[in-house]
Amino acid sequence: MAKNTGASKFRRVDVDQFDDDKFVDDADTEAESAEGANDAEVNNLLAQGKSQDALKLVLTSAPVGSKSQAVKDRAFNTALRVLTSFKSADIDKSVKALDPRSIDTLMKYIYRGFETPSDNSSALLLTWHEKTFVAGGLGSIVRVLTDRKRV
Repeated sequence: MAKNTGASKFRRVDVDQFDDDKFVDDADTEAESAEGANDAEVNNLLAQGKSQDALKLVLTSAPVGSKSQAVKDRAFNTALRVLTSFKSADIDKSVKALDPRSIDTLMKYIYRGFETPSDNSSALLLTWHEKTFVAGGLGSIVRVLTDRKRV
């Protein structure tokens, strides 16, 4: 039988550094340049009545890889302002015009809105959720809930 010496030096060696199949998190490799949509540009699009363009701008420039909570909060407030600017009759055609990646990002903003409800935002977000679910399916919800990158 082996004698227990109590030596623990072997526990300080990082064996993963020698593994070729080492897992590298995608968040570490992404650029931190995503700052969210420019508020002035979004306001300009909303003032011109181009809500669809404002929605696409907000969704494509979402700070998903950012680690700054202030940047994410600012982008969420801008996205919520864009979502509330739509008439309920226009929501369906706007969601159908989005690509699958934008639909997932929209679903992330919807669930973020459910986390922090404000006056009358819950009813509007439920309408957005219904239309987005029809376009993205159950897979969109699963991808959003299992993704570690938040908006």
